Amino acid sequence: MIGTIITAITLVALPVAGSAASTAGVRHREVDYKAGKTELKGYLALPAGKGRHPAVLVVHEWWGQNAYARKRADMLAGLGYVAFALDMYGQGKLASHPKDAAKFAAQVHDHMDEAEQRFLAAEQLVKSLPEVDPARIAAIGYCFGGGIVLEMARRGVDLDGVVSFHGSLGTSAPAKPGVVKAQVLVYNGAEDPFTKPEQIAAFKKEMNAAGVKFEFVNLPGAKHSFTNPASTELGRRFKLPLAYSAEADRVSWAGMKKFLARIFKR
Repeated sequence: MIGTIITAITLVALPVAGSAASTAGVRHREVDYKAGKTELKGYLALPAGKGRHPAVLVVHEWWGQNAYARKRADMLAGLGYVAFALDMYGQGKLASHPKDAAKFAAQVHDHMDEAEQRFLAAEQLVKSLPEVDPARIAAIGYCFGGGIVLEMARRGVDLDGVVSFHGSLGTSAPAKPGVVKAQVLVYNGAEDPFTKPEQIAAFKKEMNAAGVKFEFVNLPGAKHSFTNPASTELGRRFKLPLAYSAEADRVSWAGMKKFLARIFKR
């Protein structure tokens, strides 16, 4: 794996709107950090309580590290985890149109060694925090981010587990036996036109051949981006097959909670 360089870490207090019931006592920070020469902007959510906590990295959708990724970090902190919404694009770049989002995502996928460096920079930063138990780290991702956490698992990044929500399954570098350290959980929308049956079959075959401990859950009636309440309106605006599903969101989040509790032995 490529080494990482982290410099110029800045923590700034940042008020964030959210559910008081689920984020009571959660502290928020913006974090400036680096991978090599690339400036990155992350968002740290710390749980209430003292001591060291397991940590979860949150990888954003193709729109970038926006309010949605931060909301999920807050929710994880509300569960007692240190959560870090990382920046895969650099300089906190955000897209407001699918054309820009597709361009940003393609730049990352076309340079996966650099993508790994950025991911590892975030992981190293999180492990260095006094609030974190560095032996208990996981990652979750949404859409683009779901594909990224699967790629990091395939590359053997030292994670206890990864969870992909409506993420891409294909890869140019399939998992090899003995390389993947993370347990893998995938939530997919059964009505997601971006995920073809043959891709699902290939993914399961890949995981089995590599000896990965994994679970693949196809959620009935769910389309792409089923966890994001904004996705239905975005789908209408840009004529994309996106739709929020409250039931699929509930089921997948509940399953993720059980998964994290199991891998972290909480």
